[in-house]
Amino acid sequence: MVNVKNLCLVALAATAIGSCRTDKTGADKGEEIFFADPTIFVENGKYYLTGTRGAGAIGFQLLESDDLTTWTMCHADTARFMLKQGEQTFGDWGFWAPQIYKEEGSRYCLFYTANEQVVVAKSDSLTGKFTQKELRPIDGSEKNIDPFLFKDDDGKYYLYHVRFDNGNYLWSAEYDMENDSIDKSTLVRCFGLTDAWEKTDDNKWSPVMEGPTVFKKDGVYYMFYSANHFLNQDYAVGYATAPAPQGPWTKYAGNPIIHKSIVGEPGSGHGDMFKGLDDKLYYVYHVHNCDSVASPRRTRIVPLIFQRNDSTGVYTISADSANIIIPRIK
Repeated sequence: MVNVKNLCLVALAATAIGSCRTDKTGADKGEEIFFADPTIFVENGKYYLTGTRGAGAIGFQLLESDDLTTWTMCHADTARFMLKQGEQTFGDWGFWAPQIYKEEGSRYCLFYTANEQVVVAKSDSLTGKFTQKELRPIDGSEKNIDPFLFKDDDGKYYLYHVRFDNGNYLWSAEYDMENDSIDKSTLVRCFGLTDAWEKTDDNKWSPVMEGPTVFKKDGVYYMFYSANHFLNQDYAVGYATAPAPQGPWTKYAGNPIIHKSIVGEPGSGHGDMFKGLDDKLYYVYHVHNCDSVASPRRTRIVPLIFQRNDSTGVYTISADSANIIIPRIK
């Protein structure tokens, strides 16, 4: 049974039926947000949040906020989506892991996963509807998920994503924005499974490295990624650095930087980095519902701390776990 107070939340994500935690401490501040694989886009003095709505997701909805803490629906109708199955978009199941991208002065792009394929849809408005002229994935030759588009200083685009090969591994390829396609001759696997935290002893699944976010700082390329399986309590976030957009990548020796031992909640991972209105850098991610149940996954935001090594020019990145934000919808 879903009460009226939870109706808006149910429209945004999975219902809380079967969840094992009731957050009484924030009842007067609004309900928690249950977006997995979340991303935040910043524009015109506001934050915009979207993400995976649950196992039965049929599209993506959008929230907005002035302060990262209190969020509202972008649409008056809680049933409205920025992108929805069957509305001039590819895919009929598994709408996961969105990224909003906008080239200055051009249309908005929504990269996402559906039917275990990477897809892009476009809109003149941030709130949608996002649609496609031609209903197709970017590369339908094999399964690929979890897209992240990065534009380098020279104007070249790179699509980072996951491909399957006895596990989930991160790949990159040059991207043609005009034709929404990748140059397959440039496909490169970023790295393999090397570190203990990437597949802990209680992980019964194949290796998983996913959820990439790439940025460039002082001439160095950084990639945040998640490892372990999302159902594993040790699901976590680490990062690697490189001198070029396609590597070679060097993993940070202090990984993971977001983990249950750091942020205090299990299953912490698969999110996105963004710059706040205060010019600080943040990472938005999801955590398990509680210690015994993974879904519906809860959304979290943590400030990031950057410390530069003057001799190498490389930053050490850590999570400011004392100031984690629990976003809520009113």
